[in-house]
Amino acid sequence: MKTPAASSSFLGVDSSVTGRRWISALDLRSEAQALAMAQKLGLPDIVARVLAARGVETELAGRFLDPKLRSEMPDPSVMTDMDAAAERLADAVTRGEKVAIFGDYDVDGAASSALLWRFLAHYGLDPIVHIPDRITEGYGPNIQAIDELAVAGARLLVTVDCGTGSFETADHARTLGLDVVVLDHHQTGTELPEVVALVNPNRQDDLSGLGHLAAAGVVFMTLVATQRLLRQRGAIARLPLDLIALLDLVALATVCDVVPLKGLNRAFVVQGLTVMRRQDNAGLKALCRVARLSGPVRSGHLGFLLGPRINAGGRIGDAALGSRLLCLDDGTAAEAIAAQLDTLNAERQAMEARMLAEADAEVGAEIGASEGPPVLIAASDDWHPGIVGLIAARLKERYRRPAFAIAFDGSGKGSGSGRSVAGIDLGRIVREAVERRVIEKGGGHAMAAGLTVRREKLGELRAFLEAATREDFARARAADALKIDGAISAAGLTLPLYELLEKAGPYGSGHETPMLAVARHVVADARVVGNGHIAVRLKGEDGATMRAIAFKAAGSDLGDLLQSRTPSPLHVAGSVSADHFRGEQEVSFRITDAAVAKFV
Repeated sequence: MKTPAASSSFLGVDSSVTGRRWISALDLRSEAQALAMAQKLGLPDIVARVLAARGVETELAGRFLDPKLRSEMPDPSVMTDMDAAAERLADAVTRGEKVAIFGDYDVDGAASSALLWRFLAHYGLDPIVHIPDRITEGYGPNIQAIDELAVAGARLLVTVDCGTGSFETADHARTLGLDVVVLDHHQTGTELPEVVALVNPNRQDDLSGLGHLAAAGVVFMTLVATQRLLRQRGAIARLPLDLIALLDLVALATVCDVVPLKGLNRAFVVQGLTVMRRQDNAGLKALCRVARLSGPVRSGHLGFLLGPRINAGGRIGDAALGSRLLCLDDGTAAEAIAAQLDTLNAERQAMEARMLAEADAEVGAEIGASEGPPVLIAASDDWHPGIVGLIAARLKERYRRPAFAIAFDGSGKGSGSGRSVAGIDLGRIVREAVERRVIEKGGGHAMAAGLTVRREKLGELRAFLEAATREDFARARAADALKIDGAISAAGLTLPLYELLEKAGPYGSGHETPMLAVARHVVADARVVGNGHIAVRLKGEDGATMRAIAFKAAGSDLGDLLQSRTPSPLHVAGSVSADHFRGEQEVSFRITDAAVAKFV
């Protein structure tokens, strides 16, 4: 753990309105490194500080700021079973076989399915894509779907973003004469299903060091290996597919699946955004239009505007809409599906608002004035199981601890989703709960997990989670400080500042958005706008003002402080953003936290 540059809190904030201490994101070593980086590389001070705070070494800063696929991507064959997967896919292409693609119902699954479909279609195949219904089929391959794919003539089944733990379905596919190739990234144990190839950088015998890839990244690597093999064979008359042109799909999945933006993933996103800005993909172009995205596409747009609309189909509508959209070249058809997804997303938002209010009332009463349990569980018989993951994420953000939301059906079976905080491996804990038979099934990774539990086991699950997380939660809570990269003022909140910070992006998991503090500003105006957001105008001691917004803060302690009309100046922490309005770019501040400034 890094040692803070000073023992004092940043701006003297020991406990903010959200209960956090503010500290500098830079320790003594990184402070010196930031200075050296700025001097040696000519970087602006704020960019150097952001890079140093995130562990970027001076000699690697140039490569980090301009990641290239050719320097970041290793030979795909470093991944276990990659050569076998490429061989089988190349065989399918040369034989003209019917291939079935089985994907997950989230953005990563949709993008991965579209990647493979576009590749196979380029080489003259007519692949089938099957995305399971979240409610009726659940996650991963199922017997009925495989039967239907076999009847449709499939000879090869490729699972993307799923399949690593599908033992029964892999055996069933084999009895029907289907070969199975798995392209996945989820954590797994030592036992693996018997398939032709299972490419997963998180399998325990894979030494590639690529475990941070999203499934779409794994699929892209597989396409590179397959196309290389096809060229070596010289059996295909068609021109090779421009794989770089597919990086927009890889970037979309990488950001939306919240995998760490490091190494190869950064190159995928940076170059994928360049491709996406050309708007060659009809589906993404239509999605940008219905999302009313103005200006150049940035990584934040993928996670907050495009991804939720694709996910809406899998949550409450037709799960296949997202993958179908991303496969389209017909602009008119793409516009129609994008409009469907936009409508579904609006319905999803309304459901989420109602469910969150109920969940918040339940866990808020449980916490009360006390510290409360280390893991929150909210459950209902009247919730849509496709939205529980969003509720868990909201509870986790609000109460800064792991949270589960569970939707029970009429038979007493609950479908739950959980989200975690740094320092608590939720996937491991859920797998242990399965082993102890506290829950029927479950899995995931450190920051997110899913589970199935019987109603009569809910009390036992609460007790198990509390015991399993008590020590880790205590450590996580002790380390739960808001790390500040630097301080600015209203006068300093400018478009050039935003552009400087963008140079160190894109931001996401593992490369967090810079957190800045605005010192001693008063709230000149505050009002509720949109869906529970607080729009604020902050005024500095020099009279300069700035626009700011606290998303979904209405009714929270932060929202109450901003609307309290206190004459005392505030320290406000948040991030810099920019919006396009009528062709003009305007900078603003997104508030994360605040504290009443101490008088000294």
